Amino acid sequence: MALVAALWGFNFVVIDWGMTTVPPLLFAAIRFSVVSLACFFVKRPPVPFRTVAAVGAFMSLGQFGFLYLALHLGMGPGLAALVLNSQAVFTIVIASLVLRERPSRAQVTGIGLGVIGLFVVAFGMGGHAPLAALGLCLLAGLSWGAGNVVSRASHAPGGLALTVWSATVAPVPLLALSLLIDGPAAVGHGLTHLGWNGVLSTVYTAGLCSLVGYAVFNRLLSRYPSGNVVPWVLLAPVVALASSWALLGEAPGPAELVGAALLVVGVLAAQGIIRRPSAEGKDQNHNQLPERTLPSAPTADSTPVAGSLSG
Repeated sequence: MALVAALWGFNFVVIDWGMTTVPPLLFAAIRFSVVSLACFFVKRPPVPFRTVAAVGAFMSLGQFGFLYLALHLGMGPGLAALVLNSQAVFTIVIASLVLRERPSRAQVTGIGLGVIGLFVVAFGMGGHAPLAALGLCLLAGLSWGAGNVVSRASHAPGGLALTVWSATVAPVPLLALSLLIDGPAAVGHGLTHLGWNGVLSTVYTAGLCSLVGYAVFNRLLSRYPSGNVVPWVLLAPVVALASSWALLGEAPGPAELVGAALLVVGVLAAQGIIRRPSAEGKDQNHNQLPERTLPSAPTADSTPVAGSLSG
């Protein structure tokens, strides 16, 4: 899952780089058209098509339609990656309401640290993105979170099949919206001026990020609770910040570095890699002291103490 987070983190820079001459919704339509071609080679997942369509509507159409528009309106790749990962919070909340998956204390702590990290970085990059772009990116995170829950509830056995077939929902609506918003002339110009950077960007986003990344992600969601999978995605903004710094010259400041560190610690805490001393150990140490100090003959004062210790 850490490799998937790295692929997705670099994805933001690749999208921004490839979307220079193509309208954003058209560029997203091209991406999912390429992903959809794999349906000729991959068997449809054994779940109702309405479930497949719901996953596609949220995780492909909604998430990337909003995200590409946010990038087009001026949100930097690093900040976009951070805001989009509000999906971790949306996923945990929606899963707890819809699937009755109660998050553990470690998962709540990890998500809380991750959210604090997001706010710290966003504060450090404050004023660098238009308000409309910020709102669209939050909607993308909400859509992704809803799609995560639908994918989790489907229990589809193959992550690749669900990824491929859910992608078939996105191209036509995205193309229609692009024609409506950008106009036929802009769409025609974008198709004829895609360029080699647009082609390479599509290969990366469709091949590695969608077919490989989401196949692994959806498979893990079908097998494990959302709270065990989703926190790993909080590592993607760290990769996005680093790649934006190396390739685009967007050097992170102190706030961005502190926030990124909190994100990493949040993921480790949510997975139980970083944990507080176990309560059992504390209780054992606590119980050892009264055993040495209790008098041999119980008194009225000592009886409640002994009872509370045994409970």
